Amino acid sequence: MLQKLGFLFFVLRKWVPRYLAACRHPRPRPAHVMFCMVDHFEPGADGVTRDVEKERMGALLSQYPRLVDTHADAYGNWPKRTWFFPPHYHRFGNLKDLVSLCEQGYGEVELHLHHGKSKPDTAENLERTIRLCIEEYSQFGVFGTEQDRKRYAFIHGDWALNNSRKNQQYCGVDNELHVLKKTGCYADFTFPSCNESNPMQINSIYYAQENAGPKAHNRGNPVRANRGPGKGLLIVQGPLHPLFLEGRAFGLRAFGDDIALGKPGSAQRVDLWIKTWIHVQGKRDWVFVKVHTHGVEDAEVVLGADMDESFGYMEDEYNDGGDYVLHYVTARELYNIVKAAEAGEAGDPEQYRDFRVSRPSYDSSPKISEASDELRNAVYETYTD
Repeated sequence: MLQKLGFLFFVLRKWVPRYLAACRHPRPRPAHVMFCMVDHFEPGADGVTRDVEKERMGALLSQYPRLVDTHADAYGNWPKRTWFFPPHYHRFGNLKDLVSLCEQGYGEVELHLHHGKSKPDTAENLERTIRLCIEEYSQFGVFGTEQDRKRYAFIHGDWALNNSRKNQQYCGVDNELHVLKKTGCYADFTFPSCNESNPMQINSIYYAQENAGPKAHNRGNPVRANRGPGKGLLIVQGPLHPLFLEGRAFGLRAFGDDIALGKPGSAQRVDLWIKTWIHVQGKRDWVFVKVHTHGVEDAEVVLGADMDESFGYMEDEYNDGGDYVLHYVTARELYNIVKAAEAGEAGDPEQYRDFRVSRPSYDSSPKISEASDELRNAVYETYTD
């Protein structure tokens, strides 16, 4: 309880002054809202049977298109989901099935990695694991390129980026940011986490120094418009804010960007995501809203009526063309628009979806249903699910 109260006061201390300062300045018109939903996608979570795992994949394949086909942003784009896919679930044709959704324009695939659970990982094994993931995911056209090099976005399993959990759990690699940057990672999308790994710097898009030791992402240099590319690994955070639950006087809580059972994307939360106003410094008219889900465990929320209502509310309230213009983006597209702002580009962000990292060329035709023995061995060297 004391830990939760402490975290609430931390969020209040950071969020309230920023919100009050923003209120003193007129909001730019129109404000372009980039909405990005990332999915820590774990179809076999909770140790379910193969049949249940396949049922979960089938539900996604049938229900996601049905959910989003009735929605569109200002340019007619469906709500897109970015599935951050872990290699230990590259089995039973799961990756092939996800890629079939991407082929149809429903989203993109990036890299989610759990490691260091059974024993601490090493930088050498981590690099080997990531390079194998890039090689094997690429058989389905996963990952875009920049200057002919495969680039990927990253989410760390168990929130343990850069060995930042207690007792060095779920990682073990003090220089993880360096390994990520070395292997082609363009940005991390892990946070907020609402635990000890959460950075002190919140509601920000910034560069973390890649050789600064454990929890090097704790603070960094904010991305600024017209300043040229910063040094380090880009950290893209979702909103972290206070929220009164159901208007109760004693219901004040700290809420992150998660959409989950008991935490649907209500109108109140959508408003707060946007009011948190995460943006590139010097470019206040482009607002970035990154939210996350565990799309298997929370399928009832993110594939059903709650998510349908959330999309409808955003399209009604934040897409009038005068005050707001809504853009549904993937993690890669969000990154590209951030980099366009940093480079001093202006106008409509829609034109910058492929600004740096190219659009992947998805292909679900390869008859590959699971990871290689080499990749499985690298993963299970330090992780058991």
